[in-house]
Amino acid sequence: MGNLRRLLAVLLAIPVGLIALHTTIRIIRHFYKFPIPEFLAGIIDNPLRRRIQPPGEVPVRHGIEPGMRVLEVGPGNGRYTMATARRVGEAGCVVSIDIEPRMVQRVLCRAEAEELSNVEARVADVYDLPFDDATFDAVTMIAVIGEIPEPVQAMCEFYRVLKPGGRLALSELLLDPDYPLARTLIRRAREAGFRLKDQIGNLFHYTLVFEKISLERETQPWPQTMSL
Repeated sequence: MGNLRRLLAVLLAIPVGLIALHTTIRIIRHFYKFPIPEFLAGIIDNPLRRRIQPPGEVPVRHGIEPGMRVLEVGPGNGRYTMATARRVGEAGCVVSIDIEPRMVQRVLCRAEAEELSNVEARVADVYDLPFDDATFDAVTMIAVIGEIPEPVQAMCEFYRVLKPGGRLALSELLLDPDYPLARTLIRRAREAGFRLKDQIGNLFHYTLVFEKISLERETQPWPQTMSL
């Protein structure tokens, strides 16, 4: 009987410990924003995440179409980069950026291993993107926007490099220590000049797709959205 009680105590302690750890990390990262270290890229890309955010489905959720030129911010180990590259096809292109050179190298190595020639990767600063105005059809981020200390400033840069009508797609997961509420991202995107085009998911995980609106359309009313 004593062994059973000890076993139950251990089983109960595991989820409690994980919740406490997750809460602690969230508090730390709330005050100290920094990119996910390169050595954690493999841990972040885990089976649970891939079940909730299937790599083959995420580009579809983001509104990515064949032939698009896509800017991906924060590629991790590159799994979603490759899925997006396959979605845009040979007529399209995916440019992946990160401030960590080793992350960029991961993407380049993976693209070479998977024989995808429509993937580029480079080190870049989201506050000062090395691209001309109206370069991309879409900008995509998966559990990355919360790592950026000044998200509205970054979104203004995304707005600049997007073509008129271009899309900013953000996917978030509650398990991420930097997880922001959907309504927070909607407010920040509006500040940067975007209009909400599509919203799917729930409190646990969601995708928001925004549109770069032209000046003559800015006076149109915002669509109704659910609050997460």
